[in-house]
Amino acid sequence: MTKPSLTELLHAAVAAVGGTERPGQVAMAEAVASAIDDSSHLLVQAGTGTGKSLGYLVPALAHGERVVVATATLALQRQLVERDLPRTVEALHPVLRRRPEFAMLKGRSNYLCLHRLHEGVPQEEEEGLFDPFEAATPTSKLGTDLLRLRDWSDETETGDRDDLTPGVSDRAWSQVSVSSRECLGASRCAYGQECFAELAKERARLADVVVTNHALLAIDAIEGAPILPSHEVLIVDEAHELVSRVTGVATGELTPGQVNRAVRRAAKLVNEKAADALQTAAETFEGLMELALPGRLETIPEDLEYALAALRDASRTVISAIGATRDKSVQDEDAVRKQALASVESIHTVAERITQRSEYDVVWYERHDRFGASLRVAPLSVSGLLREKLFADRSVTLTSATLKLGGDFNGVGASLGLAPEGTAGVDGTPGADLPVWKGVDVGSPFDYPKQGILYVARHLNNPGREGTRADMTDELAELVEAAGGRTLGLFSSMRAARAAAEELRGRLDVPVLLQGEETLGELIKNFAADPRTCLFGTLSLWQGVDVPGPSCQLVVMDRIPFPRPDDPLMSARQKAVEEAGGNGFMAVAATHSALLMAQGAGRLVRATGDRGVVAVLDPRLATARYGSYLRASLPDFWYTTDRNQVRRSLAAIDEAARAEGK
Repeated sequence: MTKPSLTELLHAAVAAVGGTERPGQVAMAEAVASAIDDSSHLLVQAGTGTGKSLGYLVPALAHGERVVVATATLALQRQLVERDLPRTVEALHPVLRRRPEFAMLKGRSNYLCLHRLHEGVPQEEEEGLFDPFEAATPTSKLGTDLLRLRDWSDETETGDRDDLTPGVSDRAWSQVSVSSRECLGASRCAYGQECFAELAKERARLADVVVTNHALLAIDAIEGAPILPSHEVLIVDEAHELVSRVTGVATGELTPGQVNRAVRRAAKLVNEKAADALQTAAETFEGLMELALPGRLETIPEDLEYALAALRDASRTVISAIGATRDKSVQDEDAVRKQALASVESIHTVAERITQRSEYDVVWYERHDRFGASLRVAPLSVSGLLREKLFADRSVTLTSATLKLGGDFNGVGASLGLAPEGTAGVDGTPGADLPVWKGVDVGSPFDYPKQGILYVARHLNNPGREGTRADMTDELAELVEAAGGRTLGLFSSMRAARAAAEELRGRLDVPVLLQGEETLGELIKNFAADPRTCLFGTLSLWQGVDVPGPSCQLVVMDRIPFPRPDDPLMSARQKAVEEAGGNGFMAVAATHSALLMAQGAGRLVRATGDRGVVAVLDPRLATARYGSYLRASLPDFWYTTDRNQVRRSLAAIDEAARAEGK
């Protein structure tokens, strides 16, 4: 029997989803298939509208061995599992003459825990458990959520939080879920045979394609205990997010509230001496945190080092004591013990990590208006971790609409631990060859020079670090007015977004929605529904908005989104590059900004009929030396600094949309 060709398979899949084959999609599928066949590594940039999901799913399904697909966002995970994969499998089944299986796998806390649901939650103030369903009043929001969860537990086949519609609060979910550290383990749990998390793992073990998220991929790599089933091929979608997601997983945190919770949970399970030592260490730490000022700790102050050493030693003693004692008077002792152990182990891990004072870690204080002070530790770089754990034993394809920065893939490649494209390098460790990889840009189906304009407001003043920008606000108001609304405003801070929204609400007769005043989903829905409406916000809007058509014909960025100068991790990374002889600003700050700006500019053209303007109200994009690097990272729009030309273009686009009744 002859093996079906990739062209044949792709044609069947595209027809099944009602799409049309695009040259970029074909080129991508061929590049992915080639990387899988050669067990090599690939970075592939596929612009919006390419159909990149099918571009990697078809060669993945044709491969025949298990493939793991990791995405950053819940929306794409759901799209793959609920829409793209079922249709593609159905279409390929007659051609492949087999039916590939697929499954979704998430972290344990995403699944309903039947033990928690039926036996209750460990209670901190008293021994044993309490039943949240009895304690919650049916008229309260928490009570309503819990009763819905109990009913849902009888209906759901997956126990996956994201399958519950509408959702419930984090507080309600915490009553019926456990972290991997808190889990009793299937063999020791009365509900182990029915466990939703274990069933999801089993489905993944039997599947040809496993869809997961960047966070679980990072945990699988960092913690060494395999969560994902063995696989020879890994495809990372939304790969521009990978470094920040892995950094998030590799970041540790200590707060007084977290430490005090651990003390309360452990106190009833250990002897008085061990409990008192942990209590004393917690009080010392809390006293220090009350005086903590935000910022990086390049060296650990003596008093903090003493407090952390006391926490580390006391928590180690408590961990041993919890493991050595049994108390039959405690109701469901195993669950109570497991939760206490999880809390104390978390304290011990972070305290020990900081006291080890690794040159590869960055430590800093943060202070939050609502949650108080926290002590955080994060890796200076995750490139070594990614190189060692991600690329060693499998073929890896990374894809996104934004991987080429400044015209090549090397900036993103370096952040992933890769040498410049096409070279096998050595990272300074004898014999440590860097993985060889290839970059492919399959383009976009959109005609960017004809569909969009990149306008840089060169005449404005450079933005300062503080204060309002009256000239920027005037420019913004004129642009929005010319566009007839239809504006997505992307701001570098919430304060700037709020100030602009308040100003324009007073000046213009167009509705201005502001992030935070409604849920993000509701805001985007309302923005899409009324073309005259504007939507202003910060980071999540730079990459989370997909509104084709006339509702989004002007995308405004108030300034180049450089990291804040007082961002401890970014400034430490920049300094490290400079000390190694590199250009820290370009490697860290400019790369960070280029990725965000490319994502932000990508909000404008989402379909072949879209027209509009990306306006950057920061003259440095036109005047600074790094401006050309940032512009080369954006879609290839027609470029201008002529304010009158842009107003005329916006007015013409608005008039055309109105004439079509939009």
